[in-house]
Amino acid sequence: MYKEGYKGLRIPSGCAISGIFSKSGERFSGEKIIKSIAIMRERSNGLGGGFAAYGIYPEYKELYAFHVFYDGDKSKLECEEYIHSSFQVEKAETIPTRKIPSIKDAPLIWRYFVKPRYSKLKESALDEDEYTMSAVMHVNTFIDGAYIFSSGKNMGAFKAVGFPEDVGVFYKLEEYEAYSWTAHGRYPTNTPGWWGGAHPFALLDFSVVHNGEISSYDANRRFIEMYGYKCNLLTDTEVITYIMDYLVRRQGLTLEEAASVVAAPFWSTISKMKKEKREELTYLRNVFAGLLITGPFSIILGYTGGMMALNDRLKLRSMVAAEKGDMGYVASEESAIRVLEPEPERVWAPAGGEPVIFTLNGGDK
Repeated sequence: MYKEGYKGLRIPSGCAISGIFSKSGERFSGEKIIKSIAIMRERSNGLGGGFAAYGIYPEYKELYAFHVFYDGDKSKLECEEYIHSSFQVEKAETIPTRKIPSIKDAPLIWRYFVKPRYSKLKESALDEDEYTMSAVMHVNTFIDGAYIFSSGKNMGAFKAVGFPEDVGVFYKLEEYEAYSWTAHGRYPTNTPGWWGGAHPFALLDFSVVHNGEISSYDANRRFIEMYGYKCNLLTDTEVITYIMDYLVRRQGLTLEEAASVVAAPFWSTISKMKKEKREELTYLRNVFAGLLITGPFSIILGYTGGMMALNDRLKLRSMVAAEKGDMGYVASEESAIRVLEPEPERVWAPAGGEPVIFTLNGGDK
């Protein structure tokens, strides 16, 4: 992986992902996920790191939490004017950070706890999630210098340019508690390292961390942009996030069905299946043909009440899963799991296209 003296070398298998999930809903601090992602430091190069956490805002759990980057005061004023006109803002504040030498050129970083204004929501004839998604797309498309990078309820994404363990310290993640954490260490291949381009990518309560480089980006982007999504950042991880939102929230597919769309079995494999399964997968492949993701990838999808990990159908990127008690783990390397749980009850490498799903035993929390 990345070593001194090889800074100009393109390493397409780089990037690290990690996820920790408590099936009982017990919340724990961000120290564990920082420790897990830090052991894979050589898979990234300091050009991006980030985390997503679920259950961190219980006192505001019914409100959307907007995390926003601003280039300066002008973009902040314009964005806040739009947010206040569209939403009732219960609280607005800077996101707490600490100064550390390795994190430089930070934008203004704010958060807002909001709910749609009733009159605007009624006028729109949309449900709350669709209304909020439209607002996020508006800000990220039309307000220069403002970027809403997290917009779910009782969850938040935290990202920056830097190694992930430094990003965790920068955002004081040891002060947050969540039942689900995901993390990413970035090794950019086709896009520059900048704050907005770091992972996770998030929309509403979905967040994605991703290791890979998908070759179907243009086809996927053209399909998803027909339905109101705007791929402003021109990165494959952004389009994967929107695909999952479209399939699960809008189309009502289960996570297993969504996995069968984005990492669909080959036609030759489908043809050998029993009739009912063959008909189901044929239907999904035909209806959502533009959402098949090709090329190497491993992703962790975070969402309210659960976590899903998924490899491409050929398993061209590494991914390991483990369990012990009520805890579920996923990471690019087994070492990132064993540093937290030296003796897991079960460790396995999921097959290509096989989703690994952890959910809360007692429902959403």
